[in-house]
Amino acid sequence: MSGYIGEIAAIATAFCWAITATNFESAGKKIGSKPLNLIRLVIGFLFLSVFTLITRGQILPLDASQEAWKWLLLSGFIGFFIGDLFLFEAFVRIGARISMLIFASVPPMSGILAYIILGETMNVKQIIGMTITLIGIATVILVKGDGGKKIKLSHSISGILFAFGGAFGQSLGYIVGKLGLKDYNPFAATQIRIIAAIIAFVLLFTIKSNWYLIFDSLKERKAMVKVTIGSFFGPFLGVSLSLLAVQYINPGVASTLMAITPIILIPIAIFIKKEKIFLKEIVGAFIAVLGVSVIFLG
Repeated sequence: MSGYIGEIAAIATAFCWAITATNFESAGKKIGSKPLNLIRLVIGFLFLSVFTLITRGQILPLDASQEAWKWLLLSGFIGFFIGDLFLFEAFVRIGARISMLIFASVPPMSGILAYIILGETMNVKQIIGMTITLIGIATVILVKGDGGKKIKLSHSISGILFAFGGAFGQSLGYIVGKLGLKDYNPFAATQIRIIAAIIAFVLLFTIKSNWYLIFDSLKERKAMVKVTIGSFFGPFLGVSLSLLAVQYINPGVASTLMAITPIILIPIAIFIKKEKIFLKEIVGAFIAVLGVSVIFLG
């Protein structure tokens, strides 16, 4: 079993994302996506700070260069603030399962943005994989309208747009973060990104005078339990396992195994949430994951 540490860690990461998405969806519907975002960032930051204190001997990333701070703060603002602001609203409007399926578009978006911003090239295999992924997503979110002539969206257009907005924010945040990460500790880098998002949300709540939403949310015990669970399995354990995975196995294999979250969410939706799932939604999820595997695997 020890010979499969990387594979096990990658699959465990996918389960972590599924647990996180499910808990955040439930909590978001109870307390709202904005309070959820700020509270889970603070909890996630506390988990990471304890971890970095144990592993690095530093509770804060004070050893980062000014260049790293600049790019990682910008990355956190784009990814953890703007991107997750959209994603968590998508959780509330169309649910975690469809949102995470649309989130499979992150690799294609990242590839395109890396080409535009970093000048990284894409080969034919990657372009084919991107196309397959988008076909899988389209299979789920597009349906025939009345009379079978027109094509329409299967879910709320605002929810779908929020999910794609979240995917774009994640992709752009990743590309910008790459400029600042270099050889710096990834956990400390995540702390910097979270700091940027926390500051942005604090300013947002202050400008809109919405702090009462935070205080009201903290009184919702069941929701807070779900936020804590989601924060532990997501920003902390999920990130840790993903880094462990790429240490032991090829990053492409790790990325593919970690991308199975939309498939894991299907049985959760059927047996736990009692949702009605259509065959084409299952097929679309598998096609999307297949596309991701084509992108990353040679």
